[in-house]
Amino acid sequence: MSKTIWIIIVITLLILGGWGIVALTKGSTPQSPDKSVFYEAQSRDHIEVGAEHPEYNSNPPSGGWHYTVTAKKKYYEEPILDGYALHNLEHGDVWITYNPRVPQEVKDELKKFAFSKVLISPREENETDIALVAWERVDGFNLEDGKIPETRIRDFINRYRNQGPEKMPLGAIEATFN
Repeated sequence: MSKTIWIIIVITLLILGGWGIVALTKGSTPQSPDKSVFYEAQSRDHIEVGAEHPEYNSNPPSGGWHYTVTAKKKYYEEPILDGYALHNLEHGDVWITYNPRVPQEVKDELKKFAFSKVLISPREENETDIALVAWERVDGFNLEDGKIPETRIRDFINRYRNQGPEKMPLGAIEATFN
């Protein structure tokens, strides 16, 4: 091959590589305004399962007394106790809760967010259809036209995943209740 063809190939690869980097960066940079609310964590104390403690200052709770083990990061069809999820939040996980009354199509759509450092579960006590929760942050909202705001959810995850006070590396082995 001639030198000109090699130069064209190299330039093309550089352009494609640069485009790929821009696309990846754009995909992880939040695209929408942060609508979450800050709630100062009331405690970081570990308590026994079912132990009494003062009422949490947010719904769902975003910081406070929690159990000594975490929940597996996955999609749950049954509720999990707040104390498990709070320990996940302390480790930098994001918790997506949904009110069980939301349509099955919405529950199915939420499953696509069940990836690294994210757990999703129904929560009867939610005041809104869906709540996005990280350590000291809550973004709760009701569905519009039965559709989930994908950008809002992805942006919340990108902003707050791995931002808890006890950072755990991706793939770290943690003691879980399940």
